[in-house]
Amino acid sequence: MEKDKLESLLIDYIDGNLSENDKLVVERELRDNPEASMLYAQLKEVMAVMDRSSSLNPSTALKSSFDKMLKGEIENTKGKVVFFRPAFYRAAAAVALLIVGGGLGYWINKYVGQQQEIARLEQQMKETKLMMMAMLDNQYSASQRIQGVNVALNEIPKADDEVVDALVKAMNEDPNTNVRLAALEALSKFHQEPGVRKVLIEALSRQTDPVVQIALIQLMVTMKEKGVVKDLERIIDRDETIKAVKDEAYSGIMKLS
Repeated sequence: MEKDKLESLLIDYIDGNLSENDKLVVERELRDNPEASMLYAQLKEVMAVMDRSSSLNPSTALKSSFDKMLKGEIENTKGKVVFFRPAFYRAAAAVALLIVGGGLGYWINKYVGQQQEIARLEQQMKETKLMMMAMLDNQYSASQRIQGVNVALNEIPKADDEVVDALVKAMNEDPNTNVRLAALEALSKFHQEPGVRKVLIEALSRQTDPVVQIALIQLMVTMKEKGVVKDLERIIDRDETIKAVKDEAYSGIMKLS
């Protein structure tokens, strides 16, 4: 059977438009002719792609190319009663494949690129967090521990539980006042988060370093945390509280009341 005729029959066979007699002819050809079977598989794949391409938006250039090809085909068939020839069908299928391939290729590449960038940023953040927590160890000097706190302050946009716990430990337990203050400043960056707000309020009743106490009281005022008024009163009532801290606590009560 001639290839053009076979192609035309195969296309109609795939679309389910053949009579019973033609269907039998095609099926016999597919059974006996390996080349026909291969052509059938190729056409079926192309037509399936064409069906899926309807949801994609081809570029202006591709639309223009297809329109020109269609107009040319119409000009060639003026005055004739003909159906689309298999050659034109193959050309249209090629355009469809180009549209689908280009569209899918773009989105696949974009998706893969986004996933790679997300993975890179996550790994970078993980390494930054590990570096910060390692630098807060007391085996390092006070200046190095402050650098570790500054990593959280400047490089970590959102603190997870591990970061918060490390900063709280530094604020409450570090032997150096400057490290404690730096940890408090880093925590204040995240004070809008409920968990961080809670540990900052709790630190007010636990903190004994006068410099950090004053900074905490000022932060409570900035946060407009009215619930700490009783804690401030208790700080004032303690005999061991120095005058500067008591004065700051009085001021805090006045501003929050």
